[in-house]
Amino acid sequence: MPYKKLLDEKKMNMLKSMHLAPYIWLSIPLMNIERHFGGNMFRHQMETFTILLNYGYVDAVLLKASVIHDLLEDIPDTQRDVIVSVDEDGPEVLKLVLEVTRREIETKPEFLKRILEFGSEEAQVLKCADRISNITALGYVTDVQKVKNYIKETEMYIYPIAERVNKYMLKELKDLVETRKKLYA
Repeated sequence: MPYKKLLDEKKMNMLKSMHLAPYIWLSIPLMNIERHFGGNMFRHQMETFTILLNYGYVDAVLLKASVIHDLLEDIPDTQRDVIVSVDEDGPEVLKLVLEVTRREIETKPEFLKRILEFGSEEAQVLKCADRISNITALGYVTDVQKVKNYIKETEMYIYPIAERVNKYMLKELKDLVETRKKLYA
C-alpha cells in the first residue's frame, strides 16, 4: 500500500486525537505469555497494530482492538467490564475483540470459518493483520508439520478473507506463504 495514504492529513488528525495508552496498559500482562513462534504476546499485539497502520487503517475501534485482540484468549479471567469502561469506544472494542476470539467450543477451522462467513469487515481486517504477524514469525518455527498446517489453514480461510477486505494484505500473505514454503519444502 502506498505510504502516502497514511500521511493523508485527515488520517493523521484521527491518529493524533486517538488515546491508545489505556489499551496498551491493558495488554501489558501479555508480556508474560510466550508465543509458540517465539517472543511474547504483547509484542504480537503491537505488531498487529503496526501492520494495520502500515495499511492505512486509522479507525479507533479497530486499532484499539488490535492492541488487545488476544487478551481474552490468553488471559481468560480478564474483566470485560474493565475494557468496556476504558473510554467511549470500550463497548465496541470489546465487541470486536470477542468477534476475533476463539470460543472454547470451536475448533480452529470452525473459528476461522466463522470469521470468513460471518465476521464483520473490521474482524476480517484484524484477522488478516494478525495472520501477517503470525506468518512473519513462522520463520522461527522448526516443527515443519506445524508450519505446513498453518500455511494450509491460511490458504483455505485467510486468503478468501483478505481477497474480500484488502487485496494488498492478500498479496503480502501470499508472498509470506511462498517464502515459508521454500524454507520448509
